[in-house]
Amino acid sequence: MPVLVASDLDRTLIYSSAALALTMPDARAPRLLCVEVHEARPLSFMTETAAQLLTDLGDAAVFVPTTTRTRKQYQRINLPGPPPAYAICANGGHLLVDGVTDADWHASVLARLADECAPLEEVCEHLLRSADPVWVRKHRVAEDLFAYLVVERELLPEDWVKELAVWAENRGWTVSLQGRKIYAVPKPLTKSAAVREVARRTGAELTLAAGDSLLDADLLLAADRGWRPGHGELADTDWTAPEITALPERGVLAGERILREFLRAARQPA
Repeated sequence: MPVLVASDLDRTLIYSSAALALTMPDARAPRLLCVEVHEARPLSFMTETAAQLLTDLGDAAVFVPTTTRTRKQYQRINLPGPPPAYAICANGGHLLVDGVTDADWHASVLARLADECAPLEEVCEHLLRSADPVWVRKHRVAEDLFAYLVVERELLPEDWVKELAVWAENRGWTVSLQGRKIYAVPKPLTKSAAVREVARRTGAELTLAAGDSLLDADLLLAADRGWRPGHGELADTDWTAPEITALPERGVLAGERILREFLRAARQPA
């Protein structure tokens, strides 16, 4: 039976220049491969070693990129290795099969959101009303499914995020702070639900996962084995669970370590 590997991308497998965490002397820094260009500028990287590991993983398992990015944001990433047959975008709102949205899956997600949580419009209105223009740089709605703010972290009041999380919790939404972005996401919109669907379709009996943020917790809990890097929301809160390994590595070297662990487990599933 195939092994399914579902991994978050940003700050798990791929890293912006600000998130690389290259703490070694320059002469010992790993060689980097650019895997995303946006507006003619290099945006995301992995080590060359990680690129080879991902290529090998594509031959050993069903690799499923699992991201909160929109489809458009995901499709500008050029990962090494064979093109994934499945990808999960918009935190589970879109299941791509050979690059094309599965319309039935998306319809089922919309139905759950309508039944189980406050509407997106209410959340967007609250964000616009309560966020201070002094530290907000952008308001965004992603795929008509969830919202996020781009902020200046050094100006962001710590209590504001906590207050937003309480307000959202009472309406069936969750809040996640990742780098310069504050996400407000409906609770029924999960990566884990989409990963379970891919596992059902592929017949996978073993699911491996990795992620760094609060939005990845459900993904890790749904997997048979999981890994989280030494940075990010989950590390900052010392989040852990059975079968989850907290790695010490931070930054781009954590991505390399995660891929080594995926490959080792996929080749020896027992």
